[in-house]
Amino acid sequence: MLIRLLRTYLYPYRQQLVGVVVLQLISVIASLYLPSLNADIIDNGVVKGDIGYIWSTGLTMFLVTGLQIACSVGSVYLGAKAAMAAGRDIRGAILHRVGTFSAREVGSFGAPSLITRNTNDVQQVQLLIVMSATIMVMAPIMCVGGVIMALRQDLGLSWILVLAVPALGLSMGVIIAKMVPLFRSMQVKIDAVNRVLREQITGIRVIRAFVRERNEMWRFGVANTELTEAALGVGRLLALMFPTVMLISNVTSVAVIWFGGHEIDDGSMQIGSLTALLSYIMQILMSVMMASFMAMLVPRASVCAERIVEVLDTESTVEPPRHPEPFHAHPGFVEFSFAEYAFPGAEEPVLKSISFRAEPGETTAIVGATGSGKSTLLNLIPRLIDVTDGVVYVGDTDVRNLDPDLLRSQIGLVPQKPYLFSGTVASNLRYGNPDATDDELWRCLEIAQAADFVREMPQGLDTPVAQGGTTVSGGQRQRLAIARALVKKPNIYLFDDSFSALDLATDARLREALRPVTEQATVIIVAQRVSTIVDADRIIVLDDGEIIAIGRHEKLLAECPEYAEIVDSQMAAAGAPRFEKRDRT
Repeated sequence: MLIRLLRTYLYPYRQQLVGVVVLQLISVIASLYLPSLNADIIDNGVVKGDIGYIWSTGLTMFLVTGLQIACSVGSVYLGAKAAMAAGRDIRGAILHRVGTFSAREVGSFGAPSLITRNTNDVQQVQLLIVMSATIMVMAPIMCVGGVIMALRQDLGLSWILVLAVPALGLSMGVIIAKMVPLFRSMQVKIDAVNRVLREQITGIRVIRAFVRERNEMWRFGVANTELTEAALGVGRLLALMFPTVMLISNVTSVAVIWFGGHEIDDGSMQIGSLTALLSYIMQILMSVMMASFMAMLVPRASVCAERIVEVLDTESTVEPPRHPEPFHAHPGFVEFSFAEYAFPGAEEPVLKSISFRAEPGETTAIVGATGSGKSTLLNLIPRLIDVTDGVVYVGDTDVRNLDPDLLRSQIGLVPQKPYLFSGTVASNLRYGNPDATDDELWRCLEIAQAADFVREMPQGLDTPVAQGGTTVSGGQRQRLAIARALVKKPNIYLFDDSFSALDLATDARLREALRPVTEQATVIIVAQRVSTIVDADRIIVLDDGEIIAIGRHEKLLAECPEYAEIVDSQMAAAGAPRFEKRDRT
């Protein structure tokens, strides 16, 4: 998965990567050349007292060092540039893919995991690319080149390399093999910490209201401790790695000096050659250590790549058609024909054989007990989810045959949990129509009964809104969401229990103001409160995912016991008689 991901997203930056390889090659060659020059200075300059040779060779070393530094800086720059660009592209691809997901796929992964994959996991892959550009290219060249140069200096001490290099590689391999499962575990633990923290931040009001701070601290402590233990396990192995490297390196250096000293004493080796050999052996061992360090990064990046590719390879159950069809009628017509929907693995469908038709100029209301499938039914219209059987038509065209953007451009949805984005009141209202004027925004706010409290805000339309709309009350959030849908001026309005946080008087005024605005549009309302839907042209009663009755308020009161029970329960709670339909005139 890692190779596939890197091949896909690094291909556009292959020129930079070729530049990295070339610059690293020059840098390593220069680095390998320096010990030989140093040996020449000692043997031919210092020992013989030739000051001119020392100056000329020293100048050469200076120039070679400058070339090495320039090539190293250039390779790091190109590598970092390619890594950051690839990371940007991967994050964009993940966001684009998640944007095509239906509620089913989002629920399957979970928001915390998707966030972690698009941040922490991508960062690990970026780190691997950067380190590869600076280490992975350099390590094998330096190792092979160092062996060749060391053998040129003295073939008799090559047995030290035969022992030291495998010993270092084996010890690093054992340590890294133990790190792999810990890295895999760490990513799962990070997901868990993100999930718990996200729940606690989002639900802070509920936590405080139920005095559950201690319990939530315990939950976070458990998740945090598990992550800490996994990270400490990696840290212990990492702490063991460098002492191991230094032990082998120092023992090797002692062996070279010991046996090399005897050769110098015998006259078979010069001091400069011993110094150069010692430098080459250190370079060889450092290259093995760097390769081991890369081997440590690869497993974690591989785990992250698997998680990223899992998202990128997941196909949405709501796929756009290859050959979209146009609307065959006015896009306000909505029809369900024996529609069913079942969650994956569920024994029974949530919706069963739903059939009805809603037309422009009509208001269709949907009521029923909690869990009867009202919101699920509403989500089928804009294709947030797809039917598992039957058909949903908009404009007399199967929604699965319509371009999703075209379909949703005709729909103004006010969800059950209205969500406001960070920005201002105006930016949230213009979400459906970026070209809307301030006058249009104020008009929609008036209809939604939100103009008064927006005028009272410090900066009016330019008042900042926090993420999720937490700076306004639930009722204000609902009215702003309704105004946002009105700004869009769609042909279909979907209100998913969008009046629940409003008092009865505000609810009545809002519905009265909505009537002339939506008289040419199709309005479908999901509601729990009967007072909100008493004037609807058509009321659909759902029970356990099935339509048990369709009609107006008076007819359902007389003929549908379930509807009458809903009305009676609300009226008994309010201490009032049954609702009677009001005269629209």
